[in-house]
Amino acid sequence: MSSTQLTPERRETHEHPVVDFPFPQRDVRAKRPPLLSFLLRWETLRRLSRVLSLLAMDIAGVFLAIYAALGFKLAVRGNFDSAIVWDQTKDLVVLAILVTLLLFAKSDLYADRGQRPGMARIVGSLFQVTVVALLFAVINGNEFSSYYIFYGSMVFAIVFISAMRYAYDRATGAVLRAAGYQRRAVLVGTGEHIEAVGLALRDSPAKQVEVVGFVSLTPRPDNGLRSLGTLEDIGDVMADNRIDEVIIADPDFPQQEAVELVDQAHQRGVRVRIAPSTMEILVHRAEFVPGQTVPLFELKPPVFEGLDYFLKRLFDIVVSTILLVLLSPVLAGCWAAVHMTSRGPALYRSWRPGVGGRAFACLKFRTMYRDADREQADLEARNEQSGALFKIRDDPRVTPVGRFLRRWSLDELPQLFNVIRGQMSLVGPRPLPERDFARLEDWHKKRYLVMPGITGLWQVSGRSELDFDDLVRLDFLYLERWSVFLDLSILVKTVPAVLARRGAF
Repeated sequence: MSSTQLTPERRETHEHPVVDFPFPQRDVRAKRPPLLSFLLRWETLRRLSRVLSLLAMDIAGVFLAIYAALGFKLAVRGNFDSAIVWDQTKDLVVLAILVTLLLFAKSDLYADRGQRPGMARIVGSLFQVTVVALLFAVINGNEFSSYYIFYGSMVFAIVFISAMRYAYDRATGAVLRAAGYQRRAVLVGTGEHIEAVGLALRDSPAKQVEVVGFVSLTPRPDNGLRSLGTLEDIGDVMADNRIDEVIIADPDFPQQEAVELVDQAHQRGVRVRIAPSTMEILVHRAEFVPGQTVPLFELKPPVFEGLDYFLKRLFDIVVSTILLVLLSPVLAGCWAAVHMTSRGPALYRSWRPGVGGRAFACLKFRTMYRDADREQADLEARNEQSGALFKIRDDPRVTPVGRFLRRWSLDELPQLFNVIRGQMSLVGPRPLPERDFARLEDWHKKRYLVMPGITGLWQVSGRSELDFDDLVRLDFLYLERWSVFLDLSILVKTVPAVLARRGAF
């Protein structure tokens, strides 16, 4: 019998057929009630005000950057004149603003708060603006005594725009927190996936999502969250708990149930989001293969070649050289401290597998007493890490100075020379000692398709506090999502991670 047919009991109490799903009782294209129309217009107005505010800040930031760059140059020469600076700024600012706004929009820098990229994307976009402006000037035949106006304006723009956007995010965030704003979410999936996503959202510094509870497809798991019922009750769950979004936390969520879940959520104005699985990460770099009877997508090896490799290598060489010059006093101080406080060379050459498993001498400031490697076997029982890694918090082989260097990651600075020599990259999977490499499973070794790095997703995602398999999955994610912007983002995030000393020992 059709689900819309009435039983005798239903005919006594219902005038119209009853269906399991609460479809709206009108055509969705019909004119909305005045109050609903007002609320929708209010949401549009809120979004418009956000975009206009960000546009105004960016325009002001570009103008101030060019004005400051020109004014600084004249002030250094001792002939500052505000009228001259003003006239020159007006001549240059229009193109700069237009290109900035277009590239910022392309980089989603005017998106919703939760989807807007951070400082790394701002810096990358302003670098692109500088390159476009320079090319435009060269093509137009403009001549410059120096190119200071380009890189000077870029530096000031990074400072001004980043500062204004940071202040804007802090101010609006404070307002939202004062208003008690959090998106109320329900997790849907199976036990282990619900627990993993729930913990990640709970520990997020942003605290923008309040996990109200979960709906599990399997017998109720014990994960510290509140069970809200079964999937058949999802409509009531969303209504009774004022849910803003449903998060599907299961890579194997059944397709039919997923379609019905999305329909029910959208009927109630509830957003649906998916916690990505490994397969979904892979699909982002899949390339269509034409001419097949079945649509096929090819997953190519995640190696950096051609222009990508050139950009990454150039980035590594330039940044490493600058860091070596700027940090030379720190390097000299570390070398002297190690040399004077314990016997043995200040530099330690740790032979580690690199690309393809080929070993190289990874440079570090020595943090242990001489001949500490011979005591490795005696300490295996005290290992505090899972998988292939070996880490103990109170390693008796570490010197007092070495403990300080490790705590602040200063022992890794000599690896900048490895980067310049082409043995390592600034960002990439961390090279493991030969002892750890010998314990890797086959699927772990995919991380050796690319050059190892000084820092990586490990360092900005928890460092030594993460499970080894989770660390390898972070390497996998990095390989699949690599870009110059991602490298820059990781480098920027490494600084607060080191200062906070999360998981470093």
